[in-house]
Amino acid sequence: MDATDLEALARAVASGELAPEELVRRVHLDAVADLGYAQVDTARGARTGVSEVIYGAGKTAEQIAGIVGAMRAAGQERILVTRLDAAKAAELAARPDFAPAADAFAYHEAARAGVVGALPEPTGNGEILVITAGTSDLPVAEEAALTARFLGNRVRVVHDAGVAGIHRLLRHAGDIDRAQVIIAVAGMEGALPSVVGGLASCPVIAVPTSVGYGANLGGVTALLAMVNSCASGISVVNIDNGFGAAYQASLINHLPGPRA
Repeated sequence: MDATDLEALARAVASGELAPEELVRRVHLDAVADLGYAQVDTARGARTGVSEVIYGAGKTAEQIAGIVGAMRAAGQERILVTRLDAAKAAELAARPDFAPAADAFAYHEAARAGVVGALPEPTGNGEILVITAGTSDLPVAEEAALTARFLGNRVRVVHDAGVAGIHRLLRHAGDIDRAQVIIAVAGMEGALPSVVGGLASCPVIAVPTSVGYGANLGGVTALLAMVNSCASGISVVNIDNGFGAAYQASLINHLPGPRA
């Protein structure tokens, strides 16, 4: 649907020939940019409040550039590309067809993600606290922190505060008390969210990671431990899914009204 079509529909609404609800329905149905290899949902931001995010793993730099171009053509100012490796990010920035976005493209190596456009000012009610059990969990935690900032949240990150040295966690009791939402990232046996859940008065989102020796089973052990936590107020996302945890935390942090 181009500008002429949209103007015609708007005139039909103004004349009473078309109901406003029908205009919204038609615009949403037509809001797909078909690139052949991808059908870009250009109206997701209008429907859900958050525009489509590009999952970079498994896509070529050419495909990512094409999707970014379609999103920018639809008026998207900020675009997040997750699971993007450094080599692909460099290839993207060097592409002529990515040039319009290149000046505003930043690669965040620790988070394995790229951002087109500037990060927004925080609009959430409070602060999202990201806590990792160990330094090896850092990539997943940094993905969560960057995603949360991309979605308009104030974020504080505390690394290496796992239960093997519980005093390291207790040093941050004040941060836990002030947080609006907490994202607890842990591998091995996945005990951190249970301990944090017993200290926090806010929702805790647990992220199991694939960090650990053989019986960690690539994160399955941590996942099952978190699902079976006896602490209240804990929800669990998929293994290594820092993005999903941050998205959920952002929704909570943007609910109407400040935390009491």
